[in-house]
Amino acid sequence: MPGYLGSFQHQIDEKGRLSLPAQFRRENPEQTLVLAHVTADSLTLYPERAWAEVQERLRAAMRQNPEARAYLLKITANAVEVVPDKQGRILVPQRLAEKVGITGPTLIVGAVDRMELFDPARFEATISAPVPNGEALTHQIFG
Repeated sequence: MPGYLGSFQHQIDEKGRLSLPAQFRRENPEQTLVLAHVTADSLTLYPERAWAEVQERLRAAMRQNPEARAYLLKITANAVEVVPDKQGRILVPQRLAEKVGITGPTLIVGAVDRMELFDPARFEATISAPVPNGEALTHQIFG
């Protein structure tokens, strides 16, 4: 089944490398990924296919809303391409890790078509927050 599900805690080593879970490397172990700081609480790791879709939406947003340029530049200026090494590790730039409070233990969370990297305490805070219209959302998605 393609996609990313589950969560795994790994450690960023002294060189800034993070091992991706084997389950997340099955589909294409040597594909280029894009690491971006999109949300305040995590970093998002996009496989090529998902990033191509994001790029299309970025282009459309720039055409339709020129005022969004500064926001879009903020996202793309801080995005980096990463390729897993033979051990399945990627380099997480320190400047990006610091933006979301990742200093060592890192929770790698499957988010269907992408992965999100969290400080474990921030992840707990994120999922503990009340969800407006949570019941309606559950019914909409799961029936």
